[in-house]
Amino acid sequence: MTKMSKQEHILIIGAGLCGSLLALRMAQRGYKVTLIERRPDLREVHQDAGRSINLALSDRGLKGIKLVGLEDRVRELCIPMNGRMLHDKESNTLFSPYSGRTDEFINSISRTDLNIMLLNAADEYDTLQVLFNQSCSDVDLKNATATFVDYHTKEEQTIAADIILGTDGAGSAVRKSMYMSRDFLFSFSQDYLGHGYKELTFPPAEDGGYRTEKNALHIWPRGRDMIIALPNLDGSFTVTLFIDYEDAPDSFASLNSPEAITEYFTRQFPDAVPMMPDLVKDYEENPVGPLGTIKCHPWNAFGKVCIMGDAAHAIVPFYGQGMNASFEDVVVFDETLDKFGDQGWEKVFKEFEKTRKPDTDAIADLAVDNFHEMKEHTAHPMFQEKRKLETAFEKEFPEEYYSKYSLVTFKEEIGYREAMIRGRAQNKAILNLLDDGVLPGTLSRKQQLEAVLKATNDILHDDAVLQNL
Repeated sequence: MTKMSKQEHILIIGAGLCGSLLALRMAQRGYKVTLIERRPDLREVHQDAGRSINLALSDRGLKGIKLVGLEDRVRELCIPMNGRMLHDKESNTLFSPYSGRTDEFINSISRTDLNIMLLNAADEYDTLQVLFNQSCSDVDLKNATATFVDYHTKEEQTIAADIILGTDGAGSAVRKSMYMSRDFLFSFSQDYLGHGYKELTFPPAEDGGYRTEKNALHIWPRGRDMIIALPNLDGSFTVTLFIDYEDAPDSFASLNSPEAITEYFTRQFPDAVPMMPDLVKDYEENPVGPLGTIKCHPWNAFGKVCIMGDAAHAIVPFYGQGMNASFEDVVVFDETLDKFGDQGWEKVFKEFEKTRKPDTDAIADLAVDNFHEMKEHTAHPMFQEKRKLETAFEKEFPEEYYSKYSLVTFKEEIGYREAMIRGRAQNKAILNLLDDGVLPGTLSRKQQLEAVLKATNDILHDDAVLQNL
């Protein structure tokens, strides 16, 4: 416990995944916590706003779960996914493991189930109060007060606290208050892809089982567009279509009739269509969601307010790291409290951002990279050859080699930025060597690895020299 772990009052705005985990941890540290949420209590009201309903939980996110002692409860909600199952237009499949190390996999988990578990755990603390149906209309950054309007009664209330932590997502009201403030300079960028997404479903098979391989993340890469499918505990899969909004041969704009929808899916994803008996109905009823990246600076104001999670760094979902990055925020914030808690909140907030922002900027860029990799490159023979080689390296030399994906997803002791720099250099090295034909099968696996490591270090050295010029 730090000197700051007295009965100070922390107001946390946003009771989604990040806010619920953060509130739980702050209550465990001894603070009085008020957690407040715009939406209804999802334990009482079913909500489906077209958001992705299941997520990929991996090592960085599990670090946050372990921090609050909920690892056993979370495991019950997880379905391990050991790799990507790639589906081509001829209905052939190719399984590509995420790692050559057998203990490394990601987990499909329901967003709702995970959020409910965290809220239930929060209810076990007398010092933690959770309020729902309260929309934040204003934040006084200098005085750590916030005003809320009750969704049902329309009554206003203002809550005062020692500090405010904003975890209210990509549309953050707390961040908006910082953006609108004239008392300090706030930088903000929001970049959208030309693609949107729509949720669809593979329902359980007639016998209640799964219609396709359960322990895989399924991808149908088609160049400009793709669908992916993640398994659910009830035997269903959540299927997500990623496609251009407009100005493309196939787009949300062009799929404007049952006939157009059926023709497109039959042409592009023939083996998926039999698994979607309600395709047209799902397609027409479910909303289109945007895919955007948000970066901003600073994350804190006046030593009284700090934002984290999607409020500070929303990313596109193509590395499966949005939730994991937000949970890792909580871990880093907790570590920062241990190191600097006796120096006051302003110091904690500034050190947290200084430590964390380079990594969240990196995962934002990596997620956009992976969008192109998933929809285009995963189907390319050279990419598949690279993945086979990397999997073999990880299997035979588990301590010596981590692919870019493994560095990001499984090597949680290093930051995203380091993983990005190392991973990009490795990718460039392997693809160059394969293209030059200098990794023949006549070489031993050890010789191939040594060649890749040397080429990677040469690239890292050259990049470092260029950066210092």
